[in-house]
Amino acid sequence: MYASLFSASVFGIGAFPVHIETHLENAVPMFLMVGLPDSAVKESRERVSAAIKNSELPFPLKRITVNLAPADIRKEGSGFDLPIALGIITAMGHLDQEALDDTLFIGELALDGELRPIHGALSIALMAKEQGIKRILMPKDNAEEAGLVESVDIIPITSLQEAISLLRHEIIISPHTSQIDNIFDQVLSSGIDFADIKGQEQVKRAFEVSASGGHNLILVGPPGSGKTMIAKRLPGILPPMTMEEALETTKIHSVAGHLPKGIPLVTMRPFRSPHHTISDAALVGGGMGMVKAGEISLAHHGVLFLDELPEFARNVLEVLRQPLEDRSISISRTKMSVEYPANFMLICSMNPCPCGHFGNPHQQCTCTTQQIQRYMGRISGPLLDRIDIHVDVPAVRYRDLSDARRGESSEVVRERVIKARERQRTRFSERKDLFKNADMLASDIRMWCSLDTSSSDLLNKAMNSLGLSARAYDRILKVSRTIADLADSEHIKVEHVSEAVQYRSLDRQFWNG
Repeated sequence: MYASLFSASVFGIGAFPVHIETHLENAVPMFLMVGLPDSAVKESRERVSAAIKNSELPFPLKRITVNLAPADIRKEGSGFDLPIALGIITAMGHLDQEALDDTLFIGELALDGELRPIHGALSIALMAKEQGIKRILMPKDNAEEAGLVESVDIIPITSLQEAISLLRHEIIISPHTSQIDNIFDQVLSSGIDFADIKGQEQVKRAFEVSASGGHNLILVGPPGSGKTMIAKRLPGILPPMTMEEALETTKIHSVAGHLPKGIPLVTMRPFRSPHHTISDAALVGGGMGMVKAGEISLAHHGVLFLDELPEFARNVLEVLRQPLEDRSISISRTKMSVEYPANFMLICSMNPCPCGHFGNPHQQCTCTTQQIQRYMGRISGPLLDRIDIHVDVPAVRYRDLSDARRGESSEVVRERVIKARERQRTRFSERKDLFKNADMLASDIRMWCSLDTSSSDLLNKAMNSLGLSARAYDRILKVSRTIADLADSEHIKVEHVSEAVQYRSLDRQFWNG
C-alpha cells in the first residue's frame, strides 16, 4: 500500500518541492518518518493521527513509513501535516492516487482536523509556478497571499475533511484570486506627518535628499532635538513600492511569520527599529535550527532605524558593514548557507557626547575631550564611511516651537521625492539591478556623476581638508547626483557638490576610526 504526492518547504526566502511517499505494511504498528525531518515535522505524527481520527476515518494499525525526498535536505516547519495525512488516507485506499496528481499540498493540521496557516505561502506559490504545478491546496488563511501568483490555481481549504471531499469530487471549490490593484490602493495612514516638525529645515532637507536617492543617514544632536521624531516620519516621504519590490519584501515577511493577518502583500515600505540590546544574530539573521531573516532583511526596500547608535554593541554594528556594501547577507552554517536580500536605508541617531550637550550653545557640556573621543569611537570609521549623509541636529528654538504655522506636509515632500526617483529610473532603465542612486557601483558613478572643472576643484579641496577616504568620495558623488535630480538638473553643478560635502560633518572633529 503506497501513495505519492507533492508538498514544499521553505529555504531562505525561496522554496523547493518535496516529494512525500507513504508506505503501509502489515507489521508491528509504528509511525516512521525519514528524510531529515526537524522536530516540528516529527511532531506531525501526533497531529496527523488525531486529525485523521477526528475526521471520521480509521487510523491504520500498521507500520507507516513516510519518506520526505530529497532525503539529503533538512525539512522544517509544520506545513507537511496535510500532505502526510492525505498520503496515509490514499495508501489506505480511501482516495485515488490520480486525484493527487498535478497538485501541491501544504498546511498545518489541528487535532480536530482544521487547517492552520503556514509561513512562506507566497514563496511556495512562486516555486509551484516555476515547476509547472497547476494547483495548490492550502489553508484558507494563506489563499489571499498565494493568490497573487498567476497561472496557479489556489484552492482554499479549511479542514482535512474538506480536502478529502474535494479530492473525491463530492464538492467543488473555486480557485482563489487576489485583486492586486485593490491591494495597492489600500493606503494606510500612520497619522504622523512632516508638517508636525517645528523648525529643523536643514534636517528635513537632508531627509528629502536621503529619501530621493536611498542614501544612508546619521543624525547627531542633543536630547530632545527631534531626531527620533523626524526619523519616524521618513516612511511617509518614501516613494511607493513597485510590484517587484512588494513581492520580494512580502516573501521575506511571510517566511519570517511577520506578515500581518489580512494583509497579503506588503505595500508600505518597512520601518524596523530594533532596541540597542539586539544581538548580532538577531540583526543579520540566524538561529539554531531554521536560519531566519534578521532585522536588516526585514527592512529590505525600507528603513532600518538605529536609535542611540553608540549604545549598540561594537560587534553588532560591525556586522552591518558587508550588507551595506553588497545589499545582501549570506548566513553560513556547517551544513547550509542561506542568502537573504538586505537592500535597506540605514538611518541612525546619536548624541554628540555622553551628556548630549557638546556644541549646544544653550547647555554646557560636562564631558572631557577624552570622554567625547571615546564615545564617538564606539562607531568605527569604516562604518561611518558607509553612511552618506551626516546631519547636525541643533536644539529647537522657542520661536520655532511656538510658531502655529505648519510646515510642508509629507505628501508635498513625497511628490518631489517621487519625481527624483522617476529621473533615476529613466536613467537606469537598461539596468534591472539598479533603481536608485545609492545602489550605483564604481562604473556607474564614472558614467553618471561626471563633474565640471569648478565642481571637481571644490571636491578636491574638500577631500584634502577633511581627509576623506575613497569610499567617502564615491558617496559624495552619489549624493551630488541625487541633489541634482531634485533640482531637475541633467548635470551635477558646484552647488550640488557643495551641499553634498556639507553632509560629511562627522569626518571632522573627534572621530578616530
